[in-house]
Amino acid sequence: MSVTVPQSIEDVTPEWISAATGWDVTGMSAEQIGVGIGVSSAVYRVALTGHGCPTSIVVKQPALDPAAVFTSTMLRMYIREVRYFSTLAAQSPLRSPAFYFGEVDEETSNFVLLIEDLSGLRIVDQNLGMSLEDAGRAVDAVAGMHAKWWGTADQLAADGTTVSLGDPIYPAVLPIVFAEGWEKCTNEVELPASIQAIGPKFAPAIGGLLASLAAGPNTLAHGDFRADNMLFTADNELVALDFQLIGTGTGAYDLAYFVTQSLTADDASNGEADLFTRWIDGLRSAGVPADMVDRDALWQHYRTAALFCLAYPIVASRGMDLSDPRQYALVDSMNTRFDRAVRELSLADLL
Repeated sequence: MSVTVPQSIEDVTPEWISAATGWDVTGMSAEQIGVGIGVSSAVYRVALTGHGCPTSIVVKQPALDPAAVFTSTMLRMYIREVRYFSTLAAQSPLRSPAFYFGEVDEETSNFVLLIEDLSGLRIVDQNLGMSLEDAGRAVDAVAGMHAKWWGTADQLAADGTTVSLGDPIYPAVLPIVFAEGWEKCTNEVELPASIQAIGPKFAPAIGGLLASLAAGPNTLAHGDFRADNMLFTADNELVALDFQLIGTGTGAYDLAYFVTQSLTADDASNGEADLFTRWIDGLRSAGVPADMVDRDALWQHYRTAALFCLAYPIVASRGMDLSDPRQYALVDSMNTRFDRAVRELSLADLL
């Protein structure tokens, strides 16, 4: 049978999986996972029976929420993830789930991705915050990926594998969806005073903030490098998930988003400087020439990226049920941590 992109999980059958992978799958059952952690896809754990196949896999398809699908389509998120797994994952020092099959209709962004089920690995609840010890491991891992493409990633954006942080699609789309999320959050979430002050000025500043983050030297940026998108093996090796925002720009983007959003405010306050230094050292030890690592310029990129991070909780809230305690807590913790960054990094001065 020919392999077409399924329209829903009901179209993912044993026969379809067999045709897509070459396995002999005789039976399957699917359960949705990842609800309430800010994902932009419908994600399923699929148990398999048959010969030559894993006992379970993870299947990703477009989100069930139309607002999330709209944003994901406009920003080429599904295209990016399929292209990452099919072209870049095998080259990257940053470990990701094994890739079994992926296909995307680039006109409609309908997609399907079959990857390794890593449900047995250790997870960290982003709402609770990642420990500084684990944070150091995460910084080491992402520094390795950044070093791999340091100064050479612009071609990835040129060929459509990634989207540059300076791409005009962002200032065209993000102010609209930010405004929708801002209205929802101001009505349903208690926002810190710092966010209330920055929010009305944020949308017009998006284009300039992102353009400065793509000024170079550019690298491959994960784009959504946060605790809920990470697992740890028994040997404490990081495995990264969710490559739908893979981009080209400064590596400080990933670092700032991670530190300011995945650690508690106290841990970020205590560990931020050391983690930044650890990242710089990781780049150099992985072979990035000293003259391509301008610490002062990267710190300014870090601060700019930290300011831009307000977009994540506000835009994500559009497709979230904020009456659900888990989803509300995620948005609220991100806002609380952003408030810390605004105050300690003087982020309002960048507007």
